[in-house]
Amino acid sequence: MALALYTPGLGYYANDTAKFGAMPDSGSDFVTAPELSPAFGQLLAAQVAEALAQTGTHEVWEFGAGTGALALQVLDELQRLGVAIERYTIVDLSGTLRARQQARLVAHAPKVVWANELPAHMQGVVIGNEVLDAMPVRIIARVNGQWYERGIAVEEGELVWANRPTDLRPPLEVEGEHDYETEIHPQGEAFIRTLGERLQCGAAFFIDYGFGEGEYYHPQRHMGTMVCHYQHQVDSNPLDKVGLKDITAHVNFTGTAVAAQDAGMEVLGYTTQAHFLINCGLQAKLDAMSATERPSAMKLMLEHEMGELFKVIGLAKGVEPWDALGFVRGDRTHRL
Repeated sequence: MALALYTPGLGYYANDTAKFGAMPDSGSDFVTAPELSPAFGQLLAAQVAEALAQTGTHEVWEFGAGTGALALQVLDELQRLGVAIERYTIVDLSGTLRARQQARLVAHAPKVVWANELPAHMQGVVIGNEVLDAMPVRIIARVNGQWYERGIAVEEGELVWANRPTDLRPPLEVEGEHDYETEIHPQGEAFIRTLGERLQCGAAFFIDYGFGEGEYYHPQRHMGTMVCHYQHQVDSNPLDKVGLKDITAHVNFTGTAVAAQDAGMEVLGYTTQAHFLINCGLQAKLDAMSATERPSAMKLMLEHEMGELFKVIGLAKGVEPWDALGFVRGDRTHRL
C-alpha cells in the first residue's frame, strides 16, 4: 500500500493524475468534501477559530491538503472572521499536488508554507480531511481458526495475495469461528502519537470515514474495509492498476483516540460529520445559499451521503479541554 500510493513518480499520490473531482470526465477518481461545497471549509474554520482562541496559538497546520481547496476555504473564512494567523503550514508528500496548492493559494502566499515533515516542536491547530484513511494498513485474516498476515507475492510475473502465520491480532477479540479479514493501523496510530509528542500546545481535528473499534471489528464485518477508487468507481482489488488508483481503509477511531491519549492529548469530542457541521452553523449557511448551491452542501450532512459514515475527532494538548463548538450536540465519545 505504501509503495502503491507514495513511490516517487509512480505512486498514486506521487504522480500527476487528476485524482480529485466531482465527475469522472474530469479524469478524477473521487470527490472530497471541500470540492463538493465551500461550506465545508467555512464551517471547519469556525471550529479552527475557536480552537486558536482557546489555545492562544496563531498557526494552522494542514496534512494532506489535496488540491488546496480546503486550505483556501479555511484561510478565506478566517480572514472574513477577522482571525489573524501567523502561518498556515501544509504538510504533503506529493510534489505534484504541492504545485496545484501553490497556484490555488496565491492570494494567501505570504502566510502559506510547505513542509515535508513535522518539526521537533510545534503549536497551533492541526486539521486533516481524509488523511488517516490513506495511511498504509496491515491486513490480517483468520482462516480456519488460524491468524495470518496477508501480503503480496509474485508468481509468474503477476502480483498475487499470500498469507503467512502471524501473532498480530485485532485490538479486540472477534467473536465467532468464521473466516474473517480486517485491518490494523500501526502507521496511522504512530502518526497520531508522533503528532501528540511534538505538539506542545494546540488542538487537532481529523475528518474521515470510519468507526469506533466495536463497530470496526464487528463479527459481521468479515471482509474488512479496504477499497480502491478509480474514475469514481469502487473496487476491492488493490493489485490491479497499481499506482493508478487510490487504496484506502476505514479508520479505527478508537485506536486514534488511544494513540492520542498515549501521547498526552485529550479527546475533545467525536461525532458524525453531519452533527459537527450542524453544530458549526450549517443551517445558517444552507439558508443563505441559492437553489443551485444547496444540493451539494446537503451531501455533507445527509445520512446516505457523507453525513453518517464520516466522523470528526477533536484532540487537544497543553490546554484545559473545553466544550468545543463542533461537539456540543451529538457527541459520541462514549462509543469509542
